[in-house]
Amino acid sequence: MDCTVGIDVGSTYTKCVALFANGEIVGRRLAQTGFKLGEVSVRLLNETLADSGLERGDVGYVIATGFGRHQVKDKDAAVTDLTAAARGARFIFPDTRTVLDIGGQTMKASRVDENCKVDSFRLNDKCAAGTGAFLEKTAYYMGFKTKEIGPLLATSRESVSISGVCAVFAESEVINHLSQGTAPADIMQGAVSSLIKRSVQLMKRVRAEPGYTLVGGLLRFRTMVDEVQEKLGQEVNVPDGDLVQFTAALGAAVLGHRRMQQLGVGSGLTVGAGVA
Repeated sequence: MDCTVGIDVGSTYTKCVALFANGEIVGRRLAQTGFKLGEVSVRLLNETLADSGLERGDVGYVIATGFGRHQVKDKDAAVTDLTAAARGARFIFPDTRTVLDIGGQTMKASRVDENCKVDSFRLNDKCAAGTGAFLEKTAYYMGFKTKEIGPLLATSRESVSISGVCAVFAESEVINHLSQGTAPADIMQGAVSSLIKRSVQLMKRVRAEPGYTLVGGLLRFRTMVDEVQEKLGQEVNVPDGDLVQFTAALGAAVLGHRRMQQLGVGSGLTVGAGVA
């Protein structure tokens, strides 16, 4: 049983990762969380194992994370998403010292020590203006779907100012820009810039250190990565492709191997295995 599973039950999406001790990700699945948190986690676990040609008995440890982690019935342990994201980021990028996680409903910045323990963290204010939900709402007001945000941003020529610190006021600014004939792409870029400004502020509050790793579904949009780099004045780490969405689930699976080793039923992850 050299396989572990991490399940990240997020507010918008639930992610599942199966990980072998040699660092190979043998399966991963994603689905909208919805309101039946326990059911979606069970379904994703079964689908991930089926994709990998594994059975439940082949899994040595299951760790759940995310805001709905306590709703996962078939788990051996639960950890916070801050802890899981830190572990996943460090597993992919060993130089990670600061993690910025931008999700659908939350934004989190954390600083980790050499042992991957979270030293300091900050969360966004309880307002959609600091989360991915704001970008989705902005796209909706302009008649675009979430999947069209990336292509839309690619056509932007400039960023318009959206300064509202509250989603309601920010949406009013969006409507005002539209009434003035501003290009939707430039409005979307303005929304991104507003969100990135908040994210960099969070990083400063945790006294961010070089070794910046960005995770979360919104970091699929390259323009967001570029803007964070510009604001920090340094290169940042970003997991390849859709792995950026699975970092916390991966971290939970990594912790599963560590727990098995502590219990004497596993050899632990291969040092320097990385992601296969």
